[in-house]
Amino acid sequence: MYEKILVAADGSDHSKRAAHEAVRMAKANPQAFVTLLYVIDYEKARTEILHGQSSDEVHLERRKHLVPLEEIFRSAGINFETKTLHGIPGPTIVKHANEVGYDVVLIGSRGLNSLQEMVLGSVSHKVAKRVQSPVIIVK
Repeated sequence: MYEKILVAADGSDHSKRAAHEAVRMAKANPQAFVTLLYVIDYEKARTEILHGQSSDEVHLERRKHLVPLEEIFRSAGINFETKTLHGIPGPTIVKHANEVGYDVVLIGSRGLNSLQEMVLGSVSHKVAKRVQSPVIIVK
């Protein structure tokens, strides 16, 4: 039974499916606690601000992605917290997951094709390789 569950999310449909999977896991253990992690990519945030968005607008845009995910946990009666970190998503998720020692990490697949994944890599692939606990990539 998983007790400490991390859901690394970006607000995509894949991360919504990961949140639903985390709910199923958490319901199996009354002691389960879910951390919903959102990483703000420095480079993307800087670009958004340079292109005229205020930091408040950027923050509101990010919250817009998290609210539906939070509602998934809230409506299911799951104990959870939302944590926002700044950095490069892959390494930041890995560092946080390894420092805290989650029982399982769930992350949505970005849906890259084989060539894109080979050339670019993916956040989920990097997380799966480097996190010390089990990682579930949800499509």
